[in-house]
Amino acid sequence: EISEERSALYDHCARALDLAVSRTGEHGLSLILGGDWNDGMNRVGIEGKGESTWLSWFLISALRAMIPHAKARGDQTRAIAWEAHRRALKTAVEANAWDGAWYRRGYFDDGSPLGASENEECCIDSIAQSWSVLSEGADPERAEKAMDSVKARLIDTGASIVRLFTPPFEHSDKDPGYIKSYPPGVRENGGQYTHAATWVAYALARMGRPDDAYQVFSMLNPINHALNRETADIYRVEPYVVAADIYGAEDRTGRGGWTWYTGSAGWLYRTAVEAILGIRREGDQLRIDPSLPTSWPGFTAKLVQDGADYEIVVSRDRASQMVVHINGRLVENGVYHLQEASHDRTNPTPSS
Repeated sequence: EISEERSALYDHCARALDLAVSRTGEHGLSLILGGDWNDGMNRVGIEGKGESTWLSWFLISALRAMIPHAKARGDQTRAIAWEAHRRALKTAVEANAWDGAWYRRGYFDDGSPLGASENEECCIDSIAQSWSVLSEGADPERAEKAMDSVKARLIDTGASIVRLFTPPFEHSDKDPGYIKSYPPGVRENGGQYTHAATWVAYALARMGRPDDAYQVFSMLNPINHALNRETADIYRVEPYVVAADIYGAEDRTGRGGWTWYTGSAGWLYRTAVEAILGIRREGDQLRIDPSLPTSWPGFTAKLVQDGADYEIVVSRDRASQMVVHINGRLVENGVYHLQEASHDRTNPTPSS
């Protein structure tokens, strides 16, 4: 039924965050309940006690983004409560989710760990590592070590895939959910789930590892799975659209799954534009913060914003530092204020 209650968009967001804040488990992490991003893990916390490290990172990020809006609206009670919970989550993750070389995925209802080195199956999961970077909530040295573990254990250069986790679920007595019904290495069960793999590339770019980021991006680029007849016969699906998943076990390794998957495609596009090229709009300004492969001398891009064209030129100076020009003007610190557009506008066009 359609509710008769109406409220502003901010209030909808605030109520969602209030509910998320209230759902905290024994280790101080967010409850996973019937699944988080990975809905295939729908029985990890089915009894209401299981916890998710990834969801904790995600909530840290959401709270960080929303606190300024609460302050701007004079909602100090929420701003204070959200900041307190954000800090508490950071402390809890570092105290109870760090496994020594990466972050655990979380905890089952019975308190046993998921995504830990002691697990025979799913001993490391990528999204608990990539979001330690994307949330800006992790200890930087630990985040670096966690992404090193992703590179060593989940980025399979031979198969040209980035596994969601390893090893796949198959024989353990744990019941994480319907994810276990997939054959080992298929879809979320230890294969590449491209949505999550793009977060790996994005995180590597954000932490200043451009060659690693571009290597992963190139592995995710569908055209690179069909450069010749041999690889096309392995991949088997359209090489001009993003596949949601690529299998990663036995004779299925490298075979594409569900194609035309817009969730993964959107994030792959964002990884290219925002993370690698470093082009982001933040309010009334453009921020250009590239993370380019060392083999690239730079790039040019044309951007249309609010009816104006902007020509972005990024190049390396003699010290290999990035130099940014927009419409011929040197941009200090990579930040260009859009109110300057009236002075720099070239070839105005209708908004697109």
